[in-house]
Amino acid sequence: MLQVFVPLVMLANGLSAGVLVGTQLGGWPLLVTLPPERYVQAHAFLSTRYDPFMPVCLLGTALGDVLLTVLASSTGPRVLFALAAVFAASTVMISIVKNVPINRWIRTMDPDLLPADFADRDPRRSWGAWNQVRTGFAVLALLVNCAALAALL
Repeated sequence: MLQVFVPLVMLANGLSAGVLVGTQLGGWPLLVTLPPERYVQAHAFLSTRYDPFMPVCLLGTALGDVLLTVLASSTGPRVLFALAAVFAASTVMISIVKNVPINRWIRTMDPDLLPADFADRDPRRSWGAWNQVRTGFAVLALLVNCAALAALL
């Protein structure tokens, strides 16, 4: 069973961490420099491109790591897979509680008819900070999964 699930978890974790790192390196620096109406337009466009890909990869990583924790026969890999599951689950929770609600709210906005108080409600600072945290957790999950894989060998 490990021969099947380890590669799937590594693939899901690598893809999700890669997308989040790509967002940090490219998408976010662009979004933060745009005027509000262009930001709303670009963010709404970009955020819809990752569904359902990112939720599947993130949940697959978290649940897969839990499964690998149970399947691993020795303590070292078991502990590492459990730690990776915690990091992956943290990524999922931040996404659900912090970033996804902002994404949904931005998608309801008309870039040509932004509320008068949009400057006060502009979510970029909060979204960017939480995206940085969840990216860190996804990368930590990947690093720990790599260590668990090495411990299996």
